[in-house]
Amino acid sequence: MRIVAALGGNALLKRGQKPDADVQAENVRLAVEALTPVARDHELVVTHGNGPQVGVLALQSASDPNLTTPYPFDVLGAQTQGMIGYWLLQAMQNHLPNRQVAAIINQTLVEAGDPAFLEPSKFVGEMYTREEAERLAAERDWVVRPDGTGWRRVVGSPRPQRVVETRLIRLLLESGALVVCAGGGGVPVIRDDTGHLRGVEAVVDKDLTSAVLAEALDADVLLVLTDVPSVMRDFGTPDQEPVRRATPSLLRALDFPAGSMGPKVDAVCRFVELTGGMAAIGTLEDAAAILRGEAGTIVTPNGEYDGAVVPRMPRLRG
Repeated sequence: MRIVAALGGNALLKRGQKPDADVQAENVRLAVEALTPVARDHELVVTHGNGPQVGVLALQSASDPNLTTPYPFDVLGAQTQGMIGYWLLQAMQNHLPNRQVAAIINQTLVEAGDPAFLEPSKFVGEMYTREEAERLAAERDWVVRPDGTGWRRVVGSPRPQRVVETRLIRLLLESGALVVCAGGGGVPVIRDDTGHLRGVEAVVDKDLTSAVLAEALDADVLLVLTDVPSVMRDFGTPDQEPVRRATPSLLRALDFPAGSMGPKVDAVCRFVELTGGMAAIGTLEDAAAILRGEAGTIVTPNGEYDGAVVPRMPRLRG
């Protein structure tokens, strides 16, 4: 099968951890270890988040006295794609020495008039106390919001329209390579009045980009791998319970926060609605179990899944 697996930020940096390079490299090693059974038997595209990493680089850039202006978010996004792609590339080569692995920097096309530019909602950077967050917001003209037990910066997150390098990713897959791409949702770009691509100050949601990419690649499965074992109905209340099987319409009828679970639900629903394939939300450690139907929240057109995915079309390698 052809599978797109979207790794959440916890695959690189768990809550409360310092964003040191060795910490993240070890987390990546564990993430790839969990994905190895999937990669061994299937065509695999790995996408990943970059919220904490791009936030660290943004803070460093804003504090650098040698810069006239801080680096824009599209440039920071490209930097994190190279850094995280390197860690994933090396870990996958070490775990699967007989497979070719490609990690690429890529762009994601968004609409210049997307209202999200005026309504920041995407979390980036480290966790702060409310007092720290409000102080930084005043000093650096940030927008901050609560995220779980702490506060974080939020930036605009326009809806992805297409991954610019989709044809290249398809060629790599058809050659037998494992592909790491769409890091941080891809570098956000628009087409200007001359038809040229130009980077914009934003962060694209990596789960929504993963759904767009999975559809364009004719993927059979979209896995959104995060730090929760499943979608929870009535989350945070005494009546909360896991949703094990769902249709897109069932999930869309539930209410989820826009900055966290909301985009994940939107991504899996979009993929299933447009392709008729299978999508799921669950933990990284459960990736193989999700494919067997033993874990996670699994979404299909009719809400049923017996652990067997029928590929959408024959796969040819050339």
